[in-house]
Amino acid sequence: MESDTESQNTKIDPVIYPVSDLGKSKELFTVLLGTEPYMDKPYYVGFRIGDQELGLNPHGHGQGMTGPVGYISVDDIQTSLQSLLDLGAQVQQDVNDVGGGRLTAVVTDADGNPIGLIEGR
Repeated sequence: MESDTESQNTKIDPVIYPVSDLGKSKELFTVLLGTEPYMDKPYYVGFRIGDQELGLNPHGHGQGMTGPVGYISVDDIQTSLQSLLDLGAQVQQDVNDVGGGRLTAVVTDADGNPIGLIEGR
């Protein structure tokens, strides 16, 4: 069981939106957030708002994303993934190296809600 200190350190970051038109979405979020993206690549656009990251993924729909996904930081993605699977979660996107030492995965709970995991933040 997690201690109060550990649960206080749990963070949902980033939140990633699947987008069909990266250029239009980037423009919309730039205006909405009042800031330019810190990362602007053809495969990902990332914004920082304080210590929170909001990302735009132009390949998200093809990866099964149907809406925004919040990613929970974990120390060991394989162990965390297995724990969720043991509790009945289903893999939506298996562990994937997204670069920079970061690993991500997405599972769905019993209601089909996506839960993102990220290691290496």
